[in-house]
Amino acid sequence: MSTPLNWALVAHIIGIIYWLGGLIVAGHVLMRLGNESSPDARTALGDFEDKLLKRIVHPGAAITVLAGIGILAADPEYLRQTWLHIKLVLVVVLIALDLLMTARFRAYRAGKGTLEPQYAKFFYGSVAVLLFVIVILAVLKPFS
Repeated sequence: MSTPLNWALVAHIIGIIYWLGGLIVAGHVLMRLGNESSPDARTALGDFEDKLLKRIVHPGAAITVLAGIGILAADPEYLRQTWLHIKLVLVVVLIALDLLMTARFRAYRAGKGTLEPQYAKFFYGSVAVLLFVIVILAVLKPFS
């Protein structure tokens, strides 16, 4: 059935795929960028990372958040469920990781920072773990 709630859910899922899929790829690119010795390869990877963030990751984040607000507007009963409160805290952590990674990348591109492989691995792993936990919360709805 085609309802506003269903369309908000579709947009939310598509946004999540773009946002978190893009963040996982971005973490991998950061790992490669930090290990790359060729200036040409670093430039190409940096350009790719920049486009990935601007064209996929951040629009995906915006779609995810806006669609999430739409879901809550369509069915405010979700706001009474503990699993959603936990999920929202994890989303705030994801937003912080996204902003931290973007700031670190921009500083690196401006020549004001370095990219350590262990930072990229931490970022990559953190996003993946948060994704798994958020999916478990959203699908199984524990603590309801």
